[in-house]
Amino acid sequence: MYRRGIGLIGLIYILVGLYVAWVYDYITPKLLKDVAEALPAVFLWFLVLLGVDLRLGG
Repeated sequence: MYRRGIGLIGLIYILVGLYVAWVYDYITPKLLKDVAEALPAVFLWFLVLLGVDLRLGG
């Protein structure tokens, strides 16, 4: 049987990777803010073309 998804081991692997990246400053609060601003712009690109500012905090 083919099983979909990453499974528990894959999830643990990703979570540990995120923790290590945070501890070694590969992931910073500024990066998280930039990603949080970029994701809506990617999914709501038509609003960006209409001049809507999707930046956090103005």
